[in-house]
Amino acid sequence: MGDPLLRWRPEFPILERSTYLISNSLGAMPRSVAGRLQAYAEVWATKGVKAWKDEWWEMPVRAGDVIAPLFGAGAGEVSMHPNITLMEAIVLSCFEGAGRSEMRDTVVCEELNFPSVLYLLRKWTATHGKRLRLVPSDDGMTVDTQRMVDAIDERTLLVPISHVLFKSAYVQDVRAIIEKAHAVGALVVLDGYQSVGTVPVDVKALNVDVLVGGVLKWLCGGPGGAFLYVRPDVAKRLEPRLTGWVAHRRPFDFDPGEIDYHESAFRFLNGTPAIPALYAATEGPRIIAEIGIEAIRAKSIRQTSMIIEEATTQGWRVRSPQEAERRGGTVTLDVPDAFAVAQELIHRSILVDYRKGAGIRLAPHFYTSDEELRFALNQIAVILEDGSFRRHIDTDSVVT
Repeated sequence: MGDPLLRWRPEFPILERSTYLISNSLGAMPRSVAGRLQAYAEVWATKGVKAWKDEWWEMPVRAGDVIAPLFGAGAGEVSMHPNITLMEAIVLSCFEGAGRSEMRDTVVCEELNFPSVLYLLRKWTATHGKRLRLVPSDDGMTVDTQRMVDAIDERTLLVPISHVLFKSAYVQDVRAIIEKAHAVGALVVLDGYQSVGTVPVDVKALNVDVLVGGVLKWLCGGPGGAFLYVRPDVAKRLEPRLTGWVAHRRPFDFDPGEIDYHESAFRFLNGTPAIPALYAATEGPRIIAEIGIEAIRAKSIRQTSMIIEEATTQGWRVRSPQEAERRGGTVTLDVPDAFAVAQELIHRSILVDYRKGAGIRLAPHFYTSDEELRFALNQIAVILEDGSFRRHIDTDSVVT
């Protein structure tokens, strides 16, 4: 029986010239994005400032409406932003100032969270009289759920965690963490960047307070399209200090007084939005919605299991969970001279990446064929055997 998801391959031009196994970092561009960006240029060129009224002003939330069903959110509940770090900062800004959360002085998250978020959390807690409690990992790959749960107590203010850890693709038991946080009155900020699009997520079923994510990776929407969901009852009582005129209920009054926050997801916006990114952001999610994340997840489990089976046969160390239900869409292989091997793979148009302390990340997606996976794995073996990786040992790369 053939793979029905492969019928989508012609929609992604890069698949014609490379073996693309890096959707955990940057999803392949849908062919239709070129037309959307051309449409942006034409609107700007022909409508000028009228474009704001005709099309652009509503885009940060209307684009969110396209993406929202992929994780169970409703219309008007999702706003679009440039990146995760900014969205996390917007949420943190809701808990600043005198009289806010004095009895709750702790932020709890896993030490394997994405570094950009950790940089922000370290600075914010240090400058706002809070403590950052990092839950350690024993193996550098997973985080014990009970240890996470036990770290959350009545002094906890926020629990900003990753659903799927970026280095290992370990899927955390976020339901247990959310339940404990809510039991003691804390809020959870769930980072779904490495889950939405390849692992089913339902914000209503999880009762999550805040979800942040982006279209850059598994949703094939390109850079600059990150999304913020805040549970409606929570949103009503949050007032971001990191704000701006777009968040105002009547922005074109240009009232210089205190801000009157918009009642919808607009309340979490700030300055003028990055419109070109929003034109590109929705094409990939439309395809994902048509395919269905359950179908994508089933294929992902099958193909990542193939990778693990071959790696085990070759004697390579696997730095991702063996259990399918605890594994996201990526398998990380810790082979000898992994950085150099990754560079040689890229030289051969097998697009992967390397993460220090973990290894080579392989990320098949719905458009990946089994033959491509076998080819990539065979090439790793060939590169290790013929020594061609050695040409890259003394090289360096800012982007891997």
